[in-house]
Amino acid sequence: MEPSLEPAVAASDEWWRDAVIYQIYPRSFADGDGDGTGDLAGVRARLPYLKSLGVDALWFTPWYLSPLADGGYDVADYRVIDPAFGTVEQAEQLIAEAQSLGIRTIIDVVPNHISSEHVWFREALADEPGARERFWFRESEELPTDWVSSFSGDTWTRTKNADGTPGAWYLHLFTPEQPDLNWNHPDVHREHEEILRFWFDRGVAGIRIDSATMPVKDPAFPNLQDAAMHPYVDRDGVHDIYREWRRVADEYDPPRVLVGEIWLADPERFARYLRPDEIHTAFNFDLMGRPWDAVELRDSIETTLAAHAPVDAPATWVLSNHDVTRPVTRYGREDSSFSFATKRFGVPTDLTQGTHRARAAALLTAALPGSLYLYQGDELGLPEVEDLPHDALQDPIFHRSAGQDPGRDGCRVPLPWTTTGASFGFNSQGFTPWLPQPADWGNWSVERQEQDAGSMLQLYRTALELRRGFGEFRWHELNHQDLIAFTRGDLLCLVNFGPPLALPTPYEVLLASTTVAGELPTDAAAWLRPIPSGV
Repeated sequence: MEPSLEPAVAASDEWWRDAVIYQIYPRSFADGDGDGTGDLAGVRARLPYLKSLGVDALWFTPWYLSPLADGGYDVADYRVIDPAFGTVEQAEQLIAEAQSLGIRTIIDVVPNHISSEHVWFREALADEPGARERFWFRESEELPTDWVSSFSGDTWTRTKNADGTPGAWYLHLFTPEQPDLNWNHPDVHREHEEILRFWFDRGVAGIRIDSATMPVKDPAFPNLQDAAMHPYVDRDGVHDIYREWRRVADEYDPPRVLVGEIWLADPERFARYLRPDEIHTAFNFDLMGRPWDAVELRDSIETTLAAHAPVDAPATWVLSNHDVTRPVTRYGREDSSFSFATKRFGVPTDLTQGTHRARAAALLTAALPGSLYLYQGDELGLPEVEDLPHDALQDPIFHRSAGQDPGRDGCRVPLPWTTTGASFGFNSQGFTPWLPQPADWGNWSVERQEQDAGSMLQLYRTALELRRGFGEFRWHELNHQDLIAFTRGDLLCLVNFGPPLALPTPYEVLLASTTVAGELPTDAAAWLRPIPSGV
């Protein structure tokens, strides 16, 4: 029987409802051992910075053993930390030290696939009894389906038999190094529940579920043009998986949290994942994909809040992540929306305009009700690095698109911590980072911005401190086609997309994305509060 959409009874420790969650891409955050790759030791050393920023939790992209065919999302062993990052013991220390500072830890789990180096897939290629049933193998002379990879190209790769003749095909919705799991097999269910317990027992507060709509496939394998419903996205059976996982999460005190990566346009289908016995909260990609336009962004906010209301789930707000063009670059373009299909080389941008808009967007998202996700480096206003040498690019999207799509490496360049130095403080030993940093990277460094009261870093620090305890959300009567205006209790948030606008009275400016003197400039945001009568 399908659960209803009635809201769950609110728990007392639902910290995730209004949390600030900081995304760490470990390879690029901080390098503790000096080998050029970021690691857990580097994160531990920077915990005071994260505490001072004001975040409630850290979300780590995969830190497990992996051949890195797709930046760690090809997991070879969930119970081993990749040696490039550290050890399980170091992960336990990091989790505990962060917790002592009031910062929780969220980690990635990738239910759709594993690495081709995983022991299960090696057993399948060796044709050990029963091993292939954990995956999707098909005997056929032609490609079994017309499905297209999320990373361009085909979704089937053919094996070779022991005598060298062509063998069976196996399914991979991403790269050939990421074979899809068959969730009809009990081993797959059992293994993932044990993985959850392995990390929950070590203090992890929750998991982020990668590609959460994709694990369940139509076993008939229809071509896309013949399918009555999508053969591998948002199939009804996927909800059974997350009900199982929710039961595991609820075994713990306090309960662990499930966060879904859910790309769905249909609000009702989206809300089904957030029912009381499934996922607690889900990434909201809609606002991130919209252009810098008041009507578009207001529609996204309204749509998002309406989709979450029936299941009493908090909305989430995010401007970018490790896959998406950074905001200061994206918002400086003629087409300021985001789409993987339109990401190409040579698209011009105005970084000055983009930075103004990114600062305003920071105040917009920080003022909205729900939780806020912040991708490492966005608090520094880092631009997308779009001139990386082609021989340095590692993202499979670049290679599988025959060099047409620049891929995602441009938002993954290691962070600048100091104004000068061989790696701008990414490591202290001077080793070259795994992706090259621009020569002027120090201009965006933490060191420089900590000395500038008007920097992006200081704007974020102040916003994250002030957003605590905001009241109920209501649209404000000032709303019009060039202005987003809403209140959170006594706070009035204004975001101006049009000509300079006179500020309402009697209000005082609590925080603004730029200098304001009686009026709010174009591409600017301000948080206002009423001046008490008699003052």
